[in-house]
Amino acid sequence: MSIMQEAIMLAPEIIKNRRYLHQNAEVHNDLPITKKYVKEQLIAMGLEPIEISKSSLVVNIKGDKPGKTFLLRGDMDALPMAEQTNLPFKSETGNMHACGHDFHTSMLLGAAKILKSKQSEIEGTVKLMFQPAEETLSGALQMIEGGVLENPKVDAAMMIHVFAGIPAPTGLVLYMVDGPASASSDWFDIKIQGKGGHGAMPNMAVDPLIAMSNIHLGLGEINSREVSPEKFLVVTPCMLKGGTTGNIIPDSAFMQGTIRTFDDKVRELAKKRVKDIAEGIAIAYRCKAEVNFYRGCPSLVNNLEVRDSVVKYTKELLGQQAVIDSSTIPEAGGGRMSGSEDFAFISELVPSTMLALAANAEGNTFPLHHPKVQLDEKALPVGAAIYANSAISWLKEHK
Repeated sequence: MSIMQEAIMLAPEIIKNRRYLHQNAEVHNDLPITKKYVKEQLIAMGLEPIEISKSSLVVNIKGDKPGKTFLLRGDMDALPMAEQTNLPFKSETGNMHACGHDFHTSMLLGAAKILKSKQSEIEGTVKLMFQPAEETLSGALQMIEGGVLENPKVDAAMMIHVFAGIPAPTGLVLYMVDGPASASSDWFDIKIQGKGGHGAMPNMAVDPLIAMSNIHLGLGEINSREVSPEKFLVVTPCMLKGGTTGNIIPDSAFMQGTIRTFDDKVRELAKKRVKDIAEGIAIAYRCKAEVNFYRGCPSLVNNLEVRDSVVKYTKELLGQQAVIDSSTIPEAGGGRMSGSEDFAFISELVPSTMLALAANAEGNTFPLHHPKVQLDEKALPVGAAIYANSAISWLKEHK
């Protein structure tokens, strides 16, 4: 039986797994229900999952023939947002798999079953990486520190990310450019300290809201005035807080935002200028600003050789017309995505690649991370087959 045929036969099971995970969405690396369920499914297949960091699972499927090691990653965490769909398996936890990680985990479980059944065809080892805390950009690094790339040493790796809200039919596979395929990510927060007072006597106070408003405007000038139009940069304040009622000037205010770029030099410039602008404007308005950066993540870099190999295998699996260059769909980011992906930490250490898989449910107009987004489950067996086929084929070609 071919890999695709087996994946189609497994579709009901993969869908069942996806719906359970979707209904029990959990966040960051606090995934007790998710981890328990995934572990039980793997053990039922005759596999031996181990936990190497909080809520993570790793499985080695060793083939009957010796060879290299190929890693497949599936992330398991959801987003801290309430779901607004009417799905019968709608999340019951107050969190939501709005980024499709329930798809990724279920596809990897499906691939595990296929790989187990085809163990005699594996020339080497396939390592399955079930990862927490992708949304907080920390899970991959924790698993690296836990030894995911060792015992056996990983020679190449891949991941799949499903997408919605773009004009692409379910099951269409998109590959990214070689080099940086996702943006680096840095989060910043800015605390502005002023002096509170009565709203009727603003002259007696030092208003941190005025400073925060001008900092917010000032940060927008980094991209428009200090970085070449040829370079991609986003500096986006996404949270501004200050005050409790309409007649009190608050003592302090708070901002939080994100920086995204593909260029390390631009990344460092942006961080420096966020700090300079925040502190300088705060002083101009008699306040003091404290700037902190955290949740840093590099760009995911596609290795050209691994990317081209995986694209070739996927075209052989699905047909030439089912695999296209993502730069041909402007809505897909022109070959790169401005979002970040912590698989980047893996790509820094071993040759890696990312594929995108269209999974837009009929009638869905919402993108990922929207509380009403709905994904098409017909993509699930396709993703499982791509995972299994890529691993078996790469190991065979690189024995």
